[in-house]
Amino acid sequence: MSPAAAAPAPRDDRIRSFEDFARVHQFLLIAAGVPPSLHRRLYRKLADEVFDGGESFSVEPCEEGRQRRLVLASGAPLGSEADVFLVDHAWSFRLSDALKQLREVPGLAERMAALMCVDLDRRIEVEEADEQDSEKGGGLEHVLKVVEKERIRIQESGGDFAAWLELEELGIDDDMLVALDLSANFPNLVALNLWGNKLQDPEKVMREIGKCGRLKALWLNENPILNQCTEKDVLDGLPELEIYNSHFTMKAREWALGFCGDMVGAENPCLSVGNIPLDNIVTLDLSDRSIHKLPEAFSSSKLSSLSKLNIRGNPLDQMSGDDLLKLFSGFTQLQELEVDIPGPLGNSAISILESLPNITLLNGVNASSIVESAKHVVDSALKPRVPEWSPEEPLAERVIGAMWLYLMTYRLADEEKFDETPIWYVMDELGSAMRHSDDANFRIAPFLFMPEGKLSSAISYTILWPICDVHTGEECTRDFLFGIGEDKQRSARLTAWFHTPENYFIQEFRKYQEQLQSTSICPTKETPSTRSVRPSDGRPLRVFTDIPQVEEFLTRPEFVLTTDPKDADIIWAGMQIDSELKSSLGLTDQQYMNQFPFEACLVMKHHLADTIHRAWGSPEWLQPTYNLETHLSQLIGEYSVRKRDGMDNLWIMKPWNMARTIDTTVSGDLSAIIRLMETGPKICQKYIECPALFQGRKFDLRYIVLVRSICPLDILLCDVFWVRLANNQYTLEKTSLFEYETHFTVMNYNGRMNHMNTPEFVKEFEKEHQVKWLEIHESIRDMIRRVFESTSAVHPEMQNSFCRAIYGVDVMLDNRFKPKILEVTYCPDCTRACQYDTQALVGSQGPIKGSDFFNTVFGCLFLDDLTNVSPL
Repeated sequence: MSPAAAAPAPRDDRIRSFEDFARVHQFLLIAAGVPPSLHRRLYRKLADEVFDGGESFSVEPCEEGRQRRLVLASGAPLGSEADVFLVDHAWSFRLSDALKQLREVPGLAERMAALMCVDLDRRIEVEEADEQDSEKGGGLEHVLKVVEKERIRIQESGGDFAAWLELEELGIDDDMLVALDLSANFPNLVALNLWGNKLQDPEKVMREIGKCGRLKALWLNENPILNQCTEKDVLDGLPELEIYNSHFTMKAREWALGFCGDMVGAENPCLSVGNIPLDNIVTLDLSDRSIHKLPEAFSSSKLSSLSKLNIRGNPLDQMSGDDLLKLFSGFTQLQELEVDIPGPLGNSAISILESLPNITLLNGVNASSIVESAKHVVDSALKPRVPEWSPEEPLAERVIGAMWLYLMTYRLADEEKFDETPIWYVMDELGSAMRHSDDANFRIAPFLFMPEGKLSSAISYTILWPICDVHTGEECTRDFLFGIGEDKQRSARLTAWFHTPENYFIQEFRKYQEQLQSTSICPTKETPSTRSVRPSDGRPLRVFTDIPQVEEFLTRPEFVLTTDPKDADIIWAGMQIDSELKSSLGLTDQQYMNQFPFEACLVMKHHLADTIHRAWGSPEWLQPTYNLETHLSQLIGEYSVRKRDGMDNLWIMKPWNMARTIDTTVSGDLSAIIRLMETGPKICQKYIECPALFQGRKFDLRYIVLVRSICPLDILLCDVFWVRLANNQYTLEKTSLFEYETHFTVMNYNGRMNHMNTPEFVKEFEKEHQVKWLEIHESIRDMIRRVFESTSAVHPEMQNSFCRAIYGVDVMLDNRFKPKILEVTYCPDCTRACQYDTQALVGSQGPIKGSDFFNTVFGCLFLDDLTNVSPL
């Protein structure tokens, strides 16, 4: 036989033609939603690495340089599904590596900072320096030129003409203001803008401005004087002032309304109220004017042409909702209204429309669509979130704060393995400039091109194509939440990118809080009657197991191992045994198993929180916990309240059903919290920001609970617990949140594990904190008992007399040494329990050999032997 015939040639999956591409990428193309008409064009661009988006699009700054937008710049319109474009990934990473990469990869932080618009201060430093240089030496002389120009304009218009002075950011100090002698030069001064100057002395400034007795509007924003001067001081000295620092005063009348309706301004200052044509106002923007009560001049008789009204951002707390609705109903021409919901007009968009039937657009949304969709909170004109940073922050840290507005994610998987840790990425400058629209004109999707036909050769791109006709100069947008409707909390999830109605979420939180506070059970006290299950003939119980430690360490003569599950009296399995597996193995209901039915109510984090909430409401030993899949609005409400009240606001996101802190993240960034939902269902739990520490490090405690019955409740606690220590000193520095060994304690899978024997830990802990461990132990026992009582009360269907199980219960102490439940684990990893000898601190208080751990467990569960365990 020739060498060539000895073995078949390896299969060559390299992409050489469109047919190869379509075959290898068939499922990826379907998942991405790429129209079949674009498949061939996509193949050619991928094969030839054609990035031609720059020929069709341009990127423009917007939001005062805090964002960028993508615009179609080609000479011809782009038809729906007419072309497809490749978008490169400028940065791909796993979350734990983000900060490290930004600090260490040359040029990465600079590129990301420019892309995310968080380097504005550095970009304009030179421009500002040039401006300052040009103004040096100007001082009073420069300001006098500005004032003289306005004086001449007024003189040419007639001596009695009203004056409007714009003196913003001119470096005016107290002495310069006095030197300007504004009251003498402008006896009819109605508006004075001194925003962003250097005024400091309240007495001197108010004496000078008080001479301008006809002032209607004054802006002193961003002057040092505001730290010492109250609004009352200003209003007492200016009897006709209607607008102060952009807000309406209690004296606001026709002039203020005329200003907001563009009837009054620098070109038309209007000294006489009679010259203000309020009846010509069609659009009136009263947003964010701190209005407590609408002026008397706000009436349908004076504003007879009013068609569009914006009253967002005003408390209007001196008028009832009914009075406001009655007032607005008199405006027969009013068709478009913008208002906070919930807000002064009530909590429901539908109720507002029922009271104001002439309204066709409410918060930018068609009234008929609101009624059809039964949406109570609507808003199409949400203000985008823009990155915030402080000048002293390094670029890398600014990018960390801004990146959640730009990130996208995917996971790698093939036929053999699913990547548990998601990959996050940032599209290049073109892709990242696409902003959100509910009515997007483009669609994007991540795409893995495999030129060698295998996942190992994959190159990640994002592909972009138009889904409707787009015209030159039109903004190119995408739906950030494509495919996600209100059934998946779309409106709440938009909070990641936009300022959504905060009042609504706070209200939802308050209702949820009241619901929890009204919940509590009275656990029934029944005496359990668990007995030994050993056969009366004295033969040993046959045990089938797939757990190596049980095979090695279960040595009691009352038990014998078997390799045939059908012959076993006891099935002790690490894998989940469902009805299908049970049937295929030939198992019966008369065999004991280490899995209770419906135990998900304990071991899945969202179900555990729900079980406790339904039983105890909101007990002190459970941190505030939200299922992000169902209670995002309530979480946003609590986050908003805590932020408003200056409370700590750090949260931890945990997957429903993953162990070993996989895909677990700590963050105080609301956008991050919401975006992390994209990598799988999670709970969001208030982070214990002030935990009890051991020699400066975080720790938690693993307890083993033995469950013999759910109803009546029969549970016992191992007399030994195990401490798990973080490796690094604890800190709340923002950059430390990416350090696994600072904020997490599970080190037997990640990091360096430093085992510490329990008696040694307790001795050192008592000495460090001057506490008695037995008192802490009693509070932990009580908490664990309550956790299982909640299960017994809420989920009695867990009871099965042929079930016995152990659960790992993880506990943390706060800085008052109060216990907090972290999670409950099914079939916990008992490697350390079997590996290390120790000494009981309760019960017998004698030595305990690690090799006897499963002898103790099986003796308790099946023989009613209470050695080294304590009933709860």
